[in-house]
Amino acid sequence: MEEFVVYILYSKKYKKNYTGFTSNLLERFKSHNDLGNKGYTLKFRLWEVIYVEFFNLKSEALSREKFLKTGIGRNFIKNFISNLQ
Repeated sequence: MEEFVVYILYSKKYKKNYTGFTSNLLERFKSHNDLGNKGYTLKFRLWEVIYVEFFNLKSEALSREKFLKTGIGRNFIKNFISNLQ
C-alpha cells in the first residue's frame, strides 16, 4: 500500500519554508536540494525537512497540504518554526 507524506522544508539561511506532498519523501527532498531543480525551492537551498505527516489516502494528504497553505496553516507553520529556534 502506498503511503503519502505532507512535509515542510525550512531554509535556515533564507528563513523560508516550503510545504509539499509526495509519495516518496527521500527522492522529493533530494530534488528540492538538487542543482538542476527549477522553481521556488531552487533559490533558497539548502533545505531541511522539519515536519512530516503520513497519510494512507492521497486525498487526505492533498487536503492537509491545502490546509497548511491557508492563513491558519501558515500560522501553525510559523509557530512550529519559532519553537524550533
